[in-house]
Amino acid sequence: MKIVLASDNPGKLREISAALAGCGAELIPQSAFGVQSAPEPHPTFVENALAKARHAAIQTGLPALADDSGIAVTKLGGIPGVRSARFAGDNPSDNQNNQKLLAALRQFPNPKDRQAFYCAVTILVLSPQDPAPVIAEGFWHGVIIQKPRGNNGFGYDPVFLDQTIGKTGGEMSAEEKNKISHRGQALRDLVRKMQARGLFPAE
Repeated sequence: MKIVLASDNPGKLREISAALAGCGAELIPQSAFGVQSAPEPHPTFVENALAKARHAAIQTGLPALADDSGIAVTKLGGIPGVRSARFAGDNPSDNQNNQKLLAALRQFPNPKDRQAFYCAVTILVLSPQDPAPVIAEGFWHGVIIQKPRGNNGFGYDPVFLDQTIGKTGGEMSAEEKNKISHRGQALRDLVRKMQARGLFPAE
């Protein structure tokens, strides 16, 4: 099965391709078809993911997979949330987003006030009119530390500490991260649901 990935993020392409390895699916980024990114006007991850998947399916005529994800800080009322990638403005660097988040939390040095979670929603539509999209989700809980640590991963990984493991996302190898991350959880959930529908081969 050829599946269009409704994203131009190379980090997402790597993680999602690794998760779907062995499922018989060929993941192709939407940029290979000249598809422009879809608007993301909605307040929730699931609505934005569905909009992106449908947009890619309409443009290519192929099944499309979309992921909408971000980080939410409880003390800040859930922000950055769906604006995680654009928290510091249009097309900011990961470092700019991280620095803005750290500045917003500077008045809260206690780790209990810096609790956060990553959320990932992954949706696959078989066609633009698919009435029953495959919807999967995952959550990864941790805290925002005061200084970045590690050079791996992307996004907010260097400032997001998994307290159980004692590492930030930026300190983890790709294999470590994929086992526990929000996107890893969502993708495993997606594969299970696709297998249950007979769309991916059962293990």
